[in-house]
Amino acid sequence: MSSTCPGLYCGRMLINGSVEGECGVCPRGERTNLQNVCERCTEAPELYDWLYLGFMAMLPLVLHWFFIEWYSGKKSSSALLQHITAMLECSVSAVVTLLVTEPVGQVRIHSCRVHMLSDWYTMLYNPSPDYVNTLHCTQEAVYPLYTISIYAALYFFPILTVLQAVGGGLLYYAFPYIILVLSLVTLAVYMSASEIQSFKNLIAKKKRLVVLFSHWLLHAYGIISISRLDKLEQDLPLLALVPCPALFYIATARFTEPSRILSEGGNGH
Repeated sequence: MSSTCPGLYCGRMLINGSVEGECGVCPRGERTNLQNVCERCTEAPELYDWLYLGFMAMLPLVLHWFFIEWYSGKKSSSALLQHITAMLECSVSAVVTLLVTEPVGQVRIHSCRVHMLSDWYTMLYNPSPDYVNTLHCTQEAVYPLYTISIYAALYFFPILTVLQAVGGGLLYYAFPYIILVLSLVTLAVYMSASEIQSFKNLIAKKKRLVVLFSHWLLHAYGIISISRLDKLEQDLPLLALVPCPALFYIATARFTEPSRILSEGGNGH
């Protein structure tokens, strides 16, 4: 019997210190090593992995807040209560998901290392040694980064479940840039819709400051996710760039007249 297994994710079980059985799929929570042996994932997630999980936890919260703002209109008092309720709901969901993941009852998880994009799509790499029969070795090679987000949103936002199932691997590598781009765009749209063209307009309402600081937190989150803080002396100064988009908008708003653009758009021009 050959000591190696075909494909990238097929392996043999390690029982009582000896490798036994035919090549096949590894149990959940395990993945193959270089010797094609299934090994238990016992490592802690890296900083980037935690940032990715934080991004996936923020998605339902951002969707909540967006639609609350969209439909609340001028009812700022009721909207504030809904914002707080949404934050509590998503926070409890995230904490409970961590508690029920191995090791159960602790706010920490064991994780398999992500080595490449194909680790997220093992179903596409089932080998056919004889070009006729397929050896099915589909597994969660990035345990539990793939399913933990699905469990948190399964009964909450079905659209997020589909998004994670189809684009999980792409999101894992692209989420820092998604955060930066979306936070910049939404901040510009909000300031334009609110006709904020000066610091006086900005501080006129507490809600505007809350929105601004929330976007600054997202800017910082994106910068930290991109840099991963590998070199603190080089990466931390980048956080000084966080207020720059808002300052640039206020400095140039008088030249672009966003209020005129909005009025023309409303009139169909």
